[in-house]
Amino acid sequence: MDERLIEILEDIQPEVDYLTCTTLIDDHYLNSLAIISLVAELEEEYDITIPTVEIIPENFNSAENMWKMIQRLQEEG
Repeated sequence: MDERLIEILEDIQPEVDYLTCTTLIDDHYLNSLAIISLVAELEEEYDITIPTVEIIPENFNSAENMWKMIQRLQEEG
């Protein structure tokens, strides 16, 4: 897990334990506006493009899943 990813998430929604939470979308810790901000931050920080088809709950329900998506997009890029 990348520390910068956790920092980005904490900037958007500081009250969540991102190391253990696996229901960020399901439990509404991240709303649609937060996701839009998060996508923009992740694209800039990791020099990736997150296609619309990747913006699904499975990829954003946990920091671990986000990190896996980031790594996969970097490899594909």
